[in-house]
This record gives sequence, C-alpha cells and structure tokens, in this order.
Amino acid sequence: MLKLHTDTSFFTETHRTHVFPLLFDLHYVKSEVLLQYYAIEADVLKADIVVFPIDYSAFLKFRKAFTALVSKAKEFNKPIWLYTAGDFGFTIHIPNAYTFRFGGFHSKLNSQTFVLPAFINDPYHTVLKKEFITVSKEDKPGIGFVGQAKSSVLSYGKAYLSHLKLKIKFILKRSYFDRQKFYPSSNIRYSYLQKLQKGTDLETDFRLRDNYRAGATSEEDKLKTSQEFYSNIFNNIYTLCIRGVGNFSVRFYETLAVGRIPILINTDCRLPLEDNINWEDHAVIWDTSNKHSLVECILNYHDSKSNKELLAIQKSNRELWETHLRRHSYFAKVHEMFNNKTVHA
Repeated sequence: MLKLHTDTSFFTETHRTHVFPLLFDLHYVKSEVLLQYYAIEADVLKADIVVFPIDYSAFLKFRKAFTALVSKAKEFNKPIWLYTAGDFGFTIHIPNAYTFRFGGFHSKLNSQTFVLPAFINDPYHTVLKKEFITVSKEDKPGIGFVGQAKSSVLSYGKAYLSHLKLKIKFILKRSYFDRQKFYPSSNIRYSYLQKLQKGTDLETDFRLRDNYRAGATSEEDKLKTSQEFYSNIFNNIYTLCIRGVGNFSVRFYETLAVGRIPILINTDCRLPLEDNINWEDHAVIWDTSNKHSLVECILNYHDSKSNKELLAIQKSNRELWETHLRRHSYFAKVHEMFNNKTVHA
C-alpha cells in the first residue's frame, strides 16, 4: 500500500471539481478497489508520497499551502505527485515531482510525466445498453466517425480567435498552462475525413457535425447524440481518432472501451502506461512522417490481419480498457509501478 500525504483542507465543495482524481476517489467516492492500494496519511513522516490536493494551476494561488507541501516533501525527501487539468496541462519544474496530465507533446515531456487516459463511464452500461460483441472482418475496412468536423473560413476564424485569447492570457500571466501552436482541429479533422472518404477501398461511415454534440442542450438530445456516437463506434471495426484543442483524443479511449480499433493520427502524442502497454498491438497509429499514406496504412493493416486476429484485437482492446484505462484500473497500475520500484521515486 502507498500512503499519500496531502492538505485535506482542500477537500471542500469549493475545490471539489479541481481535486486530484486519485484523491477524489479515495476521499469522496471511497473506492473499494483503490483503498486496497492507497491510504491518505496525516503524518508526512509515515507517508510514501506527498500529493498536491488540487489541480496545480489552482493550487498555485494558495501560496502558503503550496509552499508548505513543497517544503515538507523536500525536508523529508518525499516524491511529489501533482495533477494538471484541462486540454493543455502544465510542465512542472519541481525536483522529485511526477506530473499527471491528459495531454502534451511526447517529445517535450520528461520521463516523470504520466499521461492520464480520459476517464469515461462504460458505454455498454450507460448508453448502448447491450453486451460486448465483436465485428467480423469485411473485404473493405469499415471506418466510423461521428463528431465535429467542419471546413470553413468561419470555423477557422473561431479557432484562431480562441488561440489569440489564450495568447493574451499568457502575456497577462492569467494562464499557467503550456503554450502550443495554433491548431484548427475541426478543419484538420475534416481534411483527414475527406481523404478517407475518397479512398475507394475503404467503407466510411461518417456523420459530420458543425458543433460539439450537434449543439445538443437538453438531456434528451444529449442522450440521442451519445447513442448515435457510440452506435457508430460499435458498428465499425475502426474509428478515426485525432486530437482536439489539446494534444490527445478522448475518442481514442471511447473506441477502446467499446472494444474496437482506433486509427490514431499521431501528433507527437504520449499514450498512458507506455512502459506497460505495447500500443501498436491495440491501434493503427499513423504519423505524418510515415512513407505510406493514411489510406495505405489502414489497408496494409487490415489486409495483414485475419478475421480471427481482428476479433482477438477487439476483445483485447475491451479488456485493456477494463484492466488499465478505467479510473480505478489506471491508478492500480500506477501503484504497481511505484510499489515495485519500476519508477524511480
């Protein structure tokens, strides 16, 4: 068991949405699974790790509490775990610190940065309302996509305006997140989808939306769009996954949860638990530097697999999500890595 020391005074309704996900599950959810691996320890001397209680950028505003935990970790030579939320994340320069974040650029992240999977509810239980089954191989690879993808001057302009607003926040020191280059995600996503639709050897099943969730606001409409989204993943062996505003794809994890095969456009991504998971076994990962086009890469992958192999990969992906990428499963694996000293702490 790993004992975690933190400032529990931040476990309030005010900070609830900013709490480190692991601490949230230990304190608020009382996760029976995670309580087998972790305990919150009041005495820093008895603790294995010092954990910042809330999102790093929010915690920075509480200078006294922030300094106190950093000082404790330094004085008693304890590693620090911290969490940065949001699309961009934050690069930390604190000695002996391990950062947990959702995105970022692999080439710029150090070895003490842990990428969090997008934590989602089981789509089979919440939306699809059916049991997991596999999809058999067809002559043409079936590729699905439902989501926001638009190619217009207006969508490009909106994306650029949002980017400018972020730049201004950086200049005014009102944002602590990592800066990144302008990336009009909706336009770029549309471009890739068009390339796939032109591939005559592919069977594309795309439903493009102008807005996130097709602009749904009511609970009824949100449920409808969720059903359309997950049904599309369920009905196709493959789903195209490409980053949004941040450099990660939630759809990637949603595809794995359904037990299908993601086609990931690799934009210098770091995937979770890379030391434990051979991601090439679970996804089609295509980089722009690849000598083969995206269409060629998909066809080569599909043609190289028998029906039996594709069925096995789908089962493996569903199992991977269950054992490594669900919230409690992920932190159980992190515990294993630190407890077994496979991570230098």
